[in-house]
Amino acid sequence: MDSAWRVEGYTEVRELGAGAQGRVVLARHDASGTPVAIKYLAARAGEADRERLRHEALMLGRAGSPHVARLFRLVEGPETAAVVMEAIDGVSLKELLERHGALGPEASLSVLKGSLLGLAAAHAVGVVHRDYKPANVVVPADGRSRLVDFGIATPAGQEAGGAGTPYYMAPEQWSRHVATPASDVYAATCVFVECVTGRRPYTGGRADLMRAHLTGEIPVDAVPEALRPLVRRGMAKEPQDRPGGAAVFVDDLERTARETYGPDWESRGVHALSAGAVALAALFPLAAWLMPGAAGAATAAGAGAGAGAGVSAAGTASAAGKVAGASAIKAFLGTGAGMTAAAVGAAAVVGAGAIAVQQVTKQDPAPRPTATARVAATVADVRPCVTQVPGAVITPSEGPAKVTLPAQVKLPKNATVYRSGQGLLIGPAGAQCEGSVGANAGSSTVGDFGTAQVSQNWQGSIGGIRSQLCEYFPDSAQARRERAQGNECTSILGTWEPLETGVPGVEAVLTRGPGTDDLPPSPAVKAEVAVLTPQGVAWPITCIAPAANADICKSALTYWFIQRLGDVKPAKADLDRAAERIAGFVDATRI
Repeated sequence: MDSAWRVEGYTEVRELGAGAQGRVVLARHDASGTPVAIKYLAARAGEADRERLRHEALMLGRAGSPHVARLFRLVEGPETAAVVMEAIDGVSLKELLERHGALGPEASLSVLKGSLLGLAAAHAVGVVHRDYKPANVVVPADGRSRLVDFGIATPAGQEAGGAGTPYYMAPEQWSRHVATPASDVYAATCVFVECVTGRRPYTGGRADLMRAHLTGEIPVDAVPEALRPLVRRGMAKEPQDRPGGAAVFVDDLERTARETYGPDWESRGVHALSAGAVALAALFPLAAWLMPGAAGAATAAGAGAGAGAGVSAAGTASAAGKVAGASAIKAFLGTGAGMTAAAVGAAAVVGAGAIAVQQVTKQDPAPRPTATARVAATVADVRPCVTQVPGAVITPSEGPAKVTLPAQVKLPKNATVYRSGQGLLIGPAGAQCEGSVGANAGSSTVGDFGTAQVSQNWQGSIGGIRSQLCEYFPDSAQARRERAQGNECTSILGTWEPLETGVPGVEAVLTRGPGTDDLPPSPAVKAEVAVLTPQGVAWPITCIAPAANADICKSALTYWFIQRLGDVKPAKADLDRAAERIAGFVDATRI
């Protein structure tokens, strides 16, 4: 790598890995603090190497999906080039399998579904991945797997060639026939078998693998009987005997999973994946860099630069780098929105800012904005919060000055949007917004009792996460499991009401909180919304205000609720009903 050239506008944090083709680094965007992964070609790379990188950027840029690592931009420098990509803080599926062995049916089905949805996004724009394997799947702390590395992807209909990873290559790849989405379906099914059984479908040398993939029996004996038809279809020797594409296979998968494991199979599967990933939180590149003590023991998961790590910050075999406590956190966040992370034991909670980036490819030279934040109808100004960490105070930069609010959020004239480490908060305009990050928890608060006070608290330790779960969701399946395991799990909340989310596996409640002693002079309102993810993490937000400013609470709680639903949004009618319920509940708390 030519040390004289770096992509402008980014500060390198540390190297994630290096190989003959180049290296991958973790960096931050100077203007916002957002972490990214940058893949640099080796110094004086030949034109063929540069063309391959352009091709990878083009393929990755086409597959826009929350299940695929995002491409931000392709940058050509003197005698080399680089791609700037989303930094996914997680652990590779390869590492999970090596550390934990078989994942179990529900977790394996969840991995397969997420991967198929990522492949379906690629197939929808005519791209065949051609190298689906565990090293190219990353599992973050939320358990939602992400597909990475489109280095040898190709347009559908071209000759498949012999490129790929032999353990997972479809028969037509061995015989150099035309590449189709069915080739990716085959590879994904091979990985599914490995997840369920803890063993690859076929083993041996290259000649043995070729023979097995071309003519061997489909290995279903170790797979649960109800799932064997999925494996037989997905690993059929002839492409025309497999599902026509990943989207079709997802329908088969969901139907089989519901019939076999019940309607909540996915929430259990994602929860298991999350637990497995969080148990390896020390390997998360961003978390390892930010968490004191983690860096010394961490080794990033996956293959070398240009393999799974090519698009993921979780991918290469490299030490995690030095951590210098608060000064390291401050150095990483700089003056940007940045990232906060905390870990205790086997739990990690990570929240990130967002940045509008440009996507550039050879065939599409004009920059196109690609927002990584969730956007949606009234445009509002955004102000930063000041975040305190032990020994340091971090003030985010201006960042994006505007945000487009969901249609359900009615922003009062005396309110604005603030950017905290865990998301965007609506609070009174002109108020002070402060945040704090400790060893195992954090909070953000904007405003005061005179106008409105909006506060959000999150937990990073196992005990803290359990405490919030039990406090707000004592009747949830996760809370029942805690009690079944002998853990104390009770709530002191007086009353709470369920709030329909429209998202399977995600619960929400409305409550006044544990008391009313902290209210401003009457008449006043106090309301809380808490959202429970399938991983058992509760995200509460509280708003207290004079009754005259109740609209601030309505907009603050509604906006936080919508953000916490994640990338999968319910129907507009569901969101409209939730917004009405929140507004009605706030009015009902008036004292």
